[in-house]
Amino acid sequence: MASLHFLTTRNQYRLLLALAASLLVHVLPFVAPLITESRPPPALPPITATLREPPAVPLPPPPPLILPEQPRPAATPAKPPPPKPEKREKPPVAAKTWTQAVSQHLKKLDASGQFYPQEAIAGGLEGEVLVLIIISGDGQVTAARVEQGSGHRILDDAALRAVRSLRSLPADAPREALLPVRFRLR
Repeated sequence: MASLHFLTTRNQYRLLLALAASLLVHVLPFVAPLITESRPPPALPPITATLREPPAVPLPPPPPLILPEQPRPAATPAKPPPPKPEKREKPPVAAKTWTQAVSQHLKKLDASGQFYPQEAIAGGLEGEVLVLIIISGDGQVTAARVEQGSGHRILDDAALRAVRSLRSLPADAPREALLPVRFRLR
């Protein structure tokens, strides 16, 4: 009868050797702590700090601070204050150009709380909307559309509402214009 060594082929012998090595490698991490003694790391001495004594030689006192005297102006008799002009309320100045008229109208809307939507303020939304407006011969906005949005639908709609509410623009207004409408939180 043949020995066991001669019954296995060379490849089977290599596989058995690889299996034994694999078992050893995988079992070793679990067995190693049991074999080695677990010693706690040596305790380090506590760190101590001490303050050094100040130098024995005292510093010389600082020299006294002396400010030069400034010349005093000669006394002059006090003049009575000029009479105050009467305050007159100036009538509102009419806008000179169509852009000033648009700006004035948007400021009025903002002052009345109709320009910046409350939902946008609460959400902290800001942006700029570019609106194309078409103006009739008598200064009325006949059409308006968003050319470039702010990224927030609520601001785009508010810009269109504000532009469409424009009335009687000056004669120098062009028939078509791109109007930037900015929404900024203060």
